[in-house]
Amino acid sequence: MLRRTALAATALLAAGALLLSGCTGSQPAPSRSEGTPDPDATVNVRLVLEPGNLDIRETGGSALDQILIDNVYQGLIARTPDQKIVPALASDYEVSGDKLTYTFTLREGVTFHDGQPLTPQDVVWSLTQERDTPTYRDSARLANVATIAAEGQKITLTLKAPDSTLLWSLTGRAGLILKEGDTIDRKTAANGTGPFRLADWREGDSIVFERFADYWGTPSSAAEVVFSYVSDNQAALSGALAGEFDVLTGFDANLKDQVEANGDFTLEIGDSTDKGTLAFNQTSGPLADVRVRKAIRQAIDKKSIVEALGAGKTMYGPIPSLDPGFEDLSEVAPFDPEAARKLLAEAGAENLSLTLTIPSAYGTTIPQILVSNLRDVGITLKVNPVEFPTWLNDVYGNKDYELSFVLHTEARDFENWANPDYYFTYNDPEVQKLYAEAVAATDDAAAADLLKQAARIVSEDDAADWLYNGQSVLAVASDVSGMPTVNVNERLNVAELAKSKG
Repeated sequence: MLRRTALAATALLAAGALLLSGCTGSQPAPSRSEGTPDPDATVNVRLVLEPGNLDIRETGGSALDQILIDNVYQGLIARTPDQKIVPALASDYEVSGDKLTYTFTLREGVTFHDGQPLTPQDVVWSLTQERDTPTYRDSARLANVATIAAEGQKITLTLKAPDSTLLWSLTGRAGLILKEGDTIDRKTAANGTGPFRLADWREGDSIVFERFADYWGTPSSAAEVVFSYVSDNQAALSGALAGEFDVLTGFDANLKDQVEANGDFTLEIGDSTDKGTLAFNQTSGPLADVRVRKAIRQAIDKKSIVEALGAGKTMYGPIPSLDPGFEDLSEVAPFDPEAARKLLAEAGAENLSLTLTIPSAYGTTIPQILVSNLRDVGITLKVNPVEFPTWLNDVYGNKDYELSFVLHTEARDFENWANPDYYFTYNDPEVQKLYAEAVAATDDAAAADLLKQAARIVSEDDAADWLYNGQSVLAVASDVSGMPTVNVNERLNVAELAKSKG
């Protein structure tokens, strides 16, 4: 398993919805409040999936990316919710004309949360460790970097060959800067350069961030942010109405009227790169037959899923509409139960029985629809709900599953389809070749076109099914401002999150 896991149960649907409908147009701005922000305020945010530990170097799952990157840990550069690359620990950067040399100017006066200064050597050490430690989640993202060196405040990365993904990679786990020689236990503690420091982790309950007084940039708007982990949407709704939460992420769009009833909350919706993915283990058994996989795809009524969840967009390929290489692939596997039955008959797979392994936090909406749709074409689907750590171990780690559903939140993660070791179990040399060419491309349009070609092959191979492209669904209190609304299941930068006085 190379590269990041890109999955999360962070926008889960317990009673029912994570999706939203509609079009991508202009994106909603961060939430606003007309009151005066209280610099001493604590803002309480409901999240869904709690990380098993805090070691962002080696632990899979987007629950860590969501809260630790930007808030606690930072890289030389960062990305905004709408996917723009911006300076962070580097005040600026330059890329040579041949795309082989990247030069970053490191900011001066940056301090780690333990009081130690950030030095150019910390940067060189961090990136070198990431590149040279295969067990680190995104180590392979830096494999094309030949040298990493510092001269004064200038950090230079020299590549073996052009890499169109490098800047993007440096905005994620691969680019995080740690303190050389740090001895903390990263599974339970954190030491970064971000606007918040980790104040407390009450395992099974919440994670608390507090404003870092010596932050190099603009101080966080709130003195403290508490992330509470509540998987059930009805329980989250009750907590919000009782004043326990100021923001609900991963919320159910079907509960809009209830959460907005007294005027204290507003439902906010933003686009995302979330991909509700039904994975097929193609290594053996009936799912090794493309006819069976195609039949499953054609048996599933995606529009009914979107309707049941309260909002959302149908999706028919591995690249969502916000990412380079997107193409509408709805003609590849349209909803057609009769065609599905014929394919199953051709494959000799009538009366087929399969098991769906799914993190229990996702609730029952998706499984119920899948059970019903597949039963209509003669497939018996058994649902095996498991705790998320179990899913990570059994499905993601050991590939021990037949069908699996999980929400992949990471942007620009097509690389997983070019990686035969990934839990998708998909192995196609042409896709791998096209992806490698996209990485090596020096022109963005050319890279996107190569990704589009590869994505069509993946969909036509019925390598998986993509049940929906979700959006971020949040309920935000009327006295809260600065809450991001785009891609919040992937990354949640709360530096501007504020709560009004009174």
